[in-house]
Amino acid sequence: MKKQQGFTLIELMISLTLGLILSASIIQVMISNNATERVNRALASAQENGRFIISRLRGELLMTGRYDQMSPNLNTNVDTVVEAAFVLNTPVPLPGDFASAAAKGAIEGGTGASDTLMVSMLATQDCRGLRFGYAANEEFFVVNEYFLDGSSLKCRGFDGRVLQGQKVAVGNDSDKAYTILDDVNSFQVQYGITDDFANTDNSARPVQYVTADALAAAKVAGAEVVAIRVAVLVKADSDIVISPTPSFKLLNEAPITPSDKRLFKQFETTIILRNSKNKIRSRNI
Repeated sequence: MKKQQGFTLIELMISLTLGLILSASIIQVMISNNATERVNRALASAQENGRFIISRLRGELLMTGRYDQMSPNLNTNVDTVVEAAFVLNTPVPLPGDFASAAAKGAIEGGTGASDTLMVSMLATQDCRGLRFGYAANEEFFVVNEYFLDGSSLKCRGFDGRVLQGQKVAVGNDSDKAYTILDDVNSFQVQYGITDDFANTDNSARPVQYVTADALAAAKVAGAEVVAIRVAVLVKADSDIVISPTPSFKLLNEAPITPSDKRLFKQFETTIILRNSKNKIRSRNI
């Protein structure tokens, strides 16, 4: 009978080495897959937040400059002819436009700082869903304000008649801002304006985009706001560290490099103000 023999020491060492190599490869693949999944989740969260805020802003800003005097639901407790003229001619109010709220209006944030956007319209509620004492389907002069508070993009609505000193504010939270999106690093706005009075072009095409601090002079010259361009820089909901942090250029601003070394994504949209365009085109009739 043949004598049985086991594995030699060299064979065992080779087997252990191959096993360790295989185990290390499997662990490396698992680590890589986990990192990829985290990046994908971060990108998905940033993409979802960006699409949400762009969709919401677009839906609300499309109504800028709307005022229908023939609406059966219009509250007529004030001179609606004068009010309609104000909304149609001032779709984007600036500081000094409101009789009883001189500080309210669209504001250019300066170098690197976020902007403040303010728009006026006829609606049944403000950007927070508040009606300021009006009936459920009653339309009134609404003014919405959008601004960045820390890393939260917030909105706040006003009764335009209160800002004009025509009535007293109703409700104890009329000046309270609601957060519509967290983890926002920057909020920038530009305004598309038409040619001035010296030009006979009544097509209501935006010929250039300017910041809020240039709107006053443009309006004096006869230009009209017919578009709003918005850009936001959103931080992903993740603890992934990005080093070095990339820079982002939002509209006319200098490149922005976030101090937080996380994943960021930039979103932009241009909203054409159809109510303002229709008002300008009606001059041809």
